[in-house]
Amino acid sequence: MLYFERYPATQKHQGSTLPTLVFLHGLLGSGQDWQACIKALPQFECVTIDLPGHGGSQATLCQDLQDCCQRIHTTLSSLFSYQQPLILIGYSMGGRITMHGIANDCFSDLNICGAIVEGGNFGLQKESDKQARLDNDRRWAQRFETEALGDVLSDWYQQPVFSSLNHEQRQTLIAKRSANLGAAVATMLMATSLAKQSDLLPALQRQPIPICYLCGVNDKKFSQLAQSSGLMYRQVEGAGHNVHLEQPEAFAIQIQQIIHSRFGQRNNTLLQDQ
Repeated sequence: MLYFERYPATQKHQGSTLPTLVFLHGLLGSGQDWQACIKALPQFECVTIDLPGHGGSQATLCQDLQDCCQRIHTTLSSLFSYQQPLILIGYSMGGRITMHGIANDCFSDLNICGAIVEGGNFGLQKESDKQARLDNDRRWAQRFETEALGDVLSDWYQQPVFSSLNHEQRQTLIAKRSANLGAAVATMLMATSLAKQSDLLPALQRQPIPICYLCGVNDKKFSQLAQSSGLMYRQVEGAGHNVHLEQPEAFAIQIQQIIHSRFGQRNNTLLQDQ
């Protein structure tokens, strides 16, 4: 099992059963990244999972995306019966893991009633792009494994995808992420590399499970991916790639609205009387 934290709802709800929200963080993160969002979602039970090589699961390794999904499945199966509806919420790497699991039917005996993906890539189509990404990930993995983590993180958060972070946010992330083990991060980076991920979009478009894509207005790359995907999507003002860090309360509001207006259409017994 992977390390998890479970947060009961702190605001009473009258009526039918609400889904439990399951949060999956991005590379270098942990379940602690979601604290501000969870605080703004008091009516929902929430579960955070530390993915392999991260947080409380630092000593756990996985071979690939499929293996990672199986570990998530084992963890959730130990916590919930099929009667309890679950909504998966994944950011970046956690979003790709979420999409892989749904597209490849990894969670079939769990009651997954929806998924919210924040800034996750659907997959690369060209072999040349996959090779370039693999080479890039290998360079980063080597640095994570061999160099001082603070130095690597300083360069990591200078990448264009993090351009919307201000100096204070960037420094806070570097300080927080310095608790990671470089070798464990390197292993997870290569195990879940986008270069090794199939193009998940066709399978996601056929899914009966409703999937909503969430991204910041300032995240141009992933906004374009979302707009062209054919999936339902929403954008958050004043945010880039990491919406739940930059605008946690707005992120939580979007989650509530998505659940009420979108997922409730398929599971109206879950969300009535709110």
